[in-house]
Amino acid sequence: MNDKIMVKRDIVIIGGGPAGLAAALAAKKEGAESILILERDKELGGILNQCIHNGFGLHTFQEELTGPEYAQRYVDMVKETDISCYLNTMVINVTEDKHVIAMSEDGMLVFEAASIVLAMGCRERTRGQIRIPGTRPAGVFTAGLAQRYVNLENFKPGSRVVILGSGDIGLIMARRLTLEGIKVVGVYELMPYANGLYRNIKNCLDDFGIPLHLSTTVTKIVGSKRVQAVEVSAVDENLKPIPGTEEIIPCDTVLLSIGLIPENELSKKAGIELNPITNGPKVDNALETSVKGIFACGNVLHVHDLVDQVTKEAEDAGMYAAEYAAEQKSAEAEISVVSEGLVRYTVPTKIASGRTPVTKIKFRVGRPVKSAKIRITSGDQVIFESKKAKKFVPSIMENVNLTAAQLADVQNEIKVTLV
Repeated sequence: MNDKIMVKRDIVIIGGGPAGLAAALAAKKEGAESILILERDKELGGILNQCIHNGFGLHTFQEELTGPEYAQRYVDMVKETDISCYLNTMVINVTEDKHVIAMSEDGMLVFEAASIVLAMGCRERTRGQIRIPGTRPAGVFTAGLAQRYVNLENFKPGSRVVILGSGDIGLIMARRLTLEGIKVVGVYELMPYANGLYRNIKNCLDDFGIPLHLSTTVTKIVGSKRVQAVEVSAVDENLKPIPGTEEIIPCDTVLLSIGLIPENELSKKAGIELNPITNGPKVDNALETSVKGIFACGNVLHVHDLVDQVTKEAEDAGMYAAEYAAEQKSAEAEISVVSEGLVRYTVPTKIASGRTPVTKIKFRVGRPVKSAKIRITSGDQVIFESKKAKKFVPSIMENVNLTAAQLADVQNEIKVTLV
């Protein structure tokens, strides 16, 4: 690379959504001098710009905001600083030696960063990834695309809608479409339990009389130029369609709310080790990836329930990225974090003892559990156990904070499980 065109920065943040904005502000507060946010869209705020419903900010600002209002608070705070923001700029490569290559309206840009924060968010799983049989007519959308059409572009996706999957975006769109006078026939969920937050099931489905069909999936899409109907079938305990349970549901639109995938193509290019469960980077308790000086936060790391959680995590990532940029070194993570039994994954997957005053362990369960306690062990030693048993569901991320004293005698690994 030509040194003449390479621009040095203390911290380069990839993504100008809530995670990137919060990380930039935290890094600035920690003393970082030259901070740059690279955003591929025409404005900052990320996905929140199309989330016009309320329910954001209760934890961060102690008031209920819409998505654009929440994003604007952070945009305004960034504008009050000397943090640089490049819009309409697509990052095309990140190298292990922390060079960031991007394309903008002015051509190719190359930055040399002392540290990098990955905050690219996530994308929706599509029809092709779950291989729904049938024809390929118009009228099949991901729930997020339909949300953009209705809320930002003022387009009507259809008149009679079937929603596959009970993710939060799908539930919110069921309500949104109903308010626009569009008939939502029902929400069909493959699993025997809903995947969205309980408040969204109550506020978006129950309050509007929209039926939720569990253990049911779309087994065929029917139509030539436009969707005309879907075939739905009940599924057994192995999630396989049960012959003879097929039912044809007339509709002209299918919305898919079947999961989110962290956007990690750049992470792979940088040689970062990914977690096969979350599809996000493996990080330590300072949110540092397997490549020194590259940090990850928000939905690029693992999918969160609330944006308030995203910004809190991003603040930690920004703070530790600023520390690394100043010192150019970090502690080795010598303790492995292992998920067992019903615990599906943990973040972090490694701990550098003494690096953080409190180690925040986040995890999700693989299926609903009626009553259990969280137990964290190291060998035969129990280092944490919750006092009361409670209910666990996959849609809610759990948090446990471990102090440095609790981890003082741990040598190799800790195990997180339910008992």
